[in-house]
Amino acid sequence: MSKGRILVVEDNMDNYELVRFILERAGYDVFLAVNGRDGVSAARLQKPDLILMDLGMPEMDGWIAAEKIKSDETTKSIPLYALTAHTLPRERLRAMNAGCDGYISKPINVDGFLDMVAGAFGKNRGKKTTRKAHKVR
Repeated sequence: MSKGRILVVEDNMDNYELVRFILERAGYDVFLAVNGRDGVSAARLQKPDLILMDLGMPEMDGWIAAEKIKSDETTKSIPLYALTAHTLPRERLRAMNAGCDGYISKPINVDGFLDMVAGAFGKNRGKKTTRKAHKVR
C-alpha cells in the first residue's frame, strides 16, 4: 500500500530518477512534471498529496509555479516543498514567499529528505519548514 502520491517537478532526469528511486523504495507513488507549467497542470489534474518543486526550470520556473499552485483554490492546500540547488538566503525567502511550505536543498541527505517528506504527510503538514539537508560523506 502506498504511503502517498508525490508530484516531482524537475527538469533534470538524473535528479528525478534519484528522487523517484528514494521515494519509491520508501513506499510512495511518484510522478513527474518536467517544468513549472506542466507541474501546475499536473497538480490540478492529479491532486497529489505532496509536491516537490525544483526552482530553476524552463517554460515556467518553480517560484512562479508555486505562486500559481498556491493561489488556486483547488491546489492551495497541497503541501509544496522546494527541492533545489538554489540555496542563497534570498532564494529561500523568495521560495517561501511564493508559497512553498518547506525547503530542501540539493544535494539531499537521504534520511533527512525522507524525514521532511514524512513530515509533510504528518504533524508538520501546513507548517513552513526550512531545513538544509547535508550531503552524505
